[in-house]
Amino acid sequence: MANVTLRKKPISGNRLSLYLDFYPAIPNPDTGKDTRREFLGLYIFDKAKTPVDKEHNAKTLQLAKSIQSKRQLSLNNSEYGFLSDVKQKGDFVAYFRELAAKRKGSNSDNWASALNYLEDYTGGSLPFSNLDERFCEDFKEYLQSAPTKRSTKTTLAQNSAVSYFNKIKTAIKQAQKDGFIDNNLNEKVANIKHSETHREYLSKEELQRLANTECDNAMLKQAAIFSALTGLRFSDIQKLLWGEIRHSESEGYYLQFRQQKTKGVEVLPISEQAFEMLGNRRKDTDVVFEGLQYSAWLNGILKLWVSKAGITKDITFHCFRHTFATLQLSLGTDIYTVSKLLGHKELKTTQVYAKIIDQTKRDAADKIKLDL
Repeated sequence: MANVTLRKKPISGNRLSLYLDFYPAIPNPDTGKDTRREFLGLYIFDKAKTPVDKEHNAKTLQLAKSIQSKRQLSLNNSEYGFLSDVKQKGDFVAYFRELAAKRKGSNSDNWASALNYLEDYTGGSLPFSNLDERFCEDFKEYLQSAPTKRSTKTTLAQNSAVSYFNKIKTAIKQAQKDGFIDNNLNEKVANIKHSETHREYLSKEELQRLANTECDNAMLKQAAIFSALTGLRFSDIQKLLWGEIRHSESEGYYLQFRQQKTKGVEVLPISEQAFEMLGNRRKDTDVVFEGLQYSAWLNGILKLWVSKAGITKDITFHCFRHTFATLQLSLGTDIYTVSKLLGHKELKTTQVYAKIIDQTKRDAADKIKLDL
């Protein structure tokens, strides 16, 4: 038999969200999956100071303990219907959680992140009756100032906020179709605007300097230069198998692999130089870059290597993919071909590199000045 414990979770605004903890986990009647929590949609003030706040805390805790007792009685009778948040309570967070669970591939990560911020802001529960224009505007403002989950010192990136808020709007649109919402909130609430992203890259001369500079981690250097020569992401390089590197008389060397991010199957031509830098071929089932793991330590070595080469740009591993794209375009490869080489599904994703080339041309034009 499961035991029910009342617990508290810190949320925004110096508040504590109240939820029930079930141990052991019990089955959710909507999803069939085991769950340990039920958020009550109730909160108390942390360290209440005023008489009003103290009275609120006392009444809310009394209500929460009453619900706790009812849940314990239900579990004693093997009744789990109270967990059907979407059907019985009309809870938007629970609804969003179900939509997020159905997402696959890299898109599922964005939905999961959006869910985390939604849970933090709401305390884990939001009745559909409270899902209105005011809530959407407040949540939009929260996303644009919320601390990132990766660090307590920086706020969420603008384009991440855009992505997460778009997931909320997608869920709202689906909720309207499913009959949980009568009015079309999406028409009333504007999107968060994208910010122009600066994609750092290396010039051909800088890339050559790096290739000629010793790195404290030989595999890191090998993988980085391979990325600049092929356009592969770190995640695809990390899992690359020797069996995915192929050769034919007519096609030359090429990779046949599944992209880690998009899950699409790709056939990517690579240069003979890119192949030769990998060294002696091993068994088809062997990982090419065995032991390559991304970490803060490895990133530190990368920055030291870049500095030793006399390069002052803020270079991350992903910049080598940017370098491949930018150099291809600057050397005359058409944007459609570059898009295919990068494995982009849409041409507009590649067009950001064309903007970089346009700016490079502008900078070059401005270098010639006469004293007239």
